[in-house]
Amino acid sequence: MNKILVVDDQRAICYSLKRFLQSEGYIVYTAASGTDALMLLNDMKPDLVIMDVRMPEMDGLEVLRRIKAVDAKIQVIMMTAFSTTEKAIWAMKLGAYDYIPKPFNNDELLMRVKNALNVKKMMQEVVTFNEFQDFGGGEKIIGKSPQMLEIYKQIGQIAPTDAPILIKGESGTGKELIARAIYHYSSRAEKPFMAINCSAIPEQLLEAELFGYERGAFTGADFKRLGKFEQCHKGTLFLDEIGDMALPLQAKLLRVLQDGEIQRLGSPESIKTDVRIITATNKKLEELVEKGCFREDLYYRINVVNINVPPLRERKEDIPELINYFIHKYNQKFGKTIKGMTSETLAKFKSYSWPGNVRELENTIQRAVVFSKGDYLSVELLNSFSEQKRHNHDFDKITEELAQLALQSKGAYIFDEVLKKVEKKMIRKALEATEGNQVQAAKLLGISRNTLRKKLEEE
Repeated sequence: MNKILVVDDQRAICYSLKRFLQSEGYIVYTAASGTDALMLLNDMKPDLVIMDVRMPEMDGLEVLRRIKAVDAKIQVIMMTAFSTTEKAIWAMKLGAYDYIPKPFNNDELLMRVKNALNVKKMMQEVVTFNEFQDFGGGEKIIGKSPQMLEIYKQIGQIAPTDAPILIKGESGTGKELIARAIYHYSSRAEKPFMAINCSAIPEQLLEAELFGYERGAFTGADFKRLGKFEQCHKGTLFLDEIGDMALPLQAKLLRVLQDGEIQRLGSPESIKTDVRIITATNKKLEELVEKGCFREDLYYRINVVNINVPPLRERKEDIPELINYFIHKYNQKFGKTIKGMTSETLAKFKSYSWPGNVRELENTIQRAVVFSKGDYLSVELLNSFSEQKRHNHDFDKITEELAQLALQSKGAYIFDEVLKKVEKKMIRKALEATEGNQVQAAKLLGISRNTLRKKLEEE
């Protein structure tokens, strides 16, 4: 469970934030001054610090410097009044993850908390391919097939360099894990690592996310904000699904790679930045270049070194080891003691093509561990999943049609109703899968128990 330290000389703010964050399932400590916060730091080892910029005795910037000296990977979100926004920007240059202007709403804060903790996890959990490293030390890339052994060799060779890297492979093959392994074995391992999915963010928002913006740059830009390139100075930026990046943004990215400079939206000023770029795609960029959908000069810039991650169907000899790894992982997560799977089940796993690759295999094992009543995963359990898949397909079709209806009618109320129905269905299925155990159901859904309880009370 993540630990958060809230630092503010106003005790009412400490109290209200503690109550709110505890209701979301976090362990929360408070400190009324920077001095108290630094005294707590070694004892509680927080994952995240939420701190006011302006405090008596020792201001937030000085506390931030000392926190980063103790542990550079502790994430810090600064709280600031409008008059101290420039100080908050300076704090981000010193290594703060983000800042939030006062007054703020809890939903906005919670979103930033989750994002910051996700970055902390990516930086903290070392991704290894060493068979002798214990699982508890982080995440592991699994496989001893010739293709995977070649990838391990490549990681070892290219990680210490600053060369741009392009990771190619189908969805679900583990491209982000490989990017994180390169980061952890690089000379930038103590600096920031941030990941952005280029296909998940609209073009204008992606541009603002990458390069930042000045106040007034566009409608809604009420404050100056640093982009990921400035936040990642001296660190590593992972751009997933680079093939989906719009052409105008590709031109800006090319400039960064060529000159090491960016421009915030709404600013004529060029800012030097030192960021290592790792990109990934499940598309054939060569074909996109021929069609004019991807810049040829950018392609050669990001493709200095490339790693091809094979689909699972081409390395089936790795399936038994992957199965054991995921059983162990989800035994720990759900408090189970599954010993393995029957030989008949293993044969079925090996004969399947796994179109969703390692991600599909992991999700299958996770569900199997949740549902299993015995010591070994059985074929009967898999057959029940096939039936469940048919039901899920029908459900997906219905919700897709309802969503389209909502969009066509431009009725936010209809769309909200669709989302509520989907949410209820997911909660019901999770509770069925865990026989009513709310703690395990919440884990399965990726939410806190308190959030699940609130959703159930709303029904």
